[in-house]
Amino acid sequence: MAGEDEEGTSTVAVAVAGDTHQLQIPISRVKKIMKLDQDINKINAEALHLIASSTELFLELLAEKSAQVALEKKRKTIKLEHLRVAVKRHQPTSDFLLDSLPMPSQPSDRSPKVQSRPRSSTDKPLPSGTRRIEAFFQKCT
Repeated sequence: MAGEDEEGTSTVAVAVAGDTHQLQIPISRVKKIMKLDQDINKINAEALHLIASSTELFLELLAEKSAQVALEKKRKTIKLEHLRVAVKRHQPTSDFLLDSLPMPSQPSDRSPKVQSRPRSSTDKPLPSGTRRIEAFFQKCT
């Protein structure tokens, strides 16, 4: 059931009524994120698979709903504003996620292709005791 692929990330395939579901999200990363909670000591493989599978389904839902909004606005690229609209339309998601999404940037007088400097996610200071989400997904050496 569990194994390692060429990149060294562990994968889990679970048989459900004869079907096998191969997860796309790295199990080891999910486990690391779960272990950040100090109340969690051990994680059952089935529970880990369930959390990873739920995460994939949730991300698929957000991507599909955001893509629908982008198509409604006749856009090919999904932007933050499309994601915000999709989250607002789905009440259960809106209840916990909307406050975590960054506010849309105000339109500027300049064209979007001309920027004075590249934007960095480290421009804004973080509140004390928090980390950026990118830190969870960086490769460990």
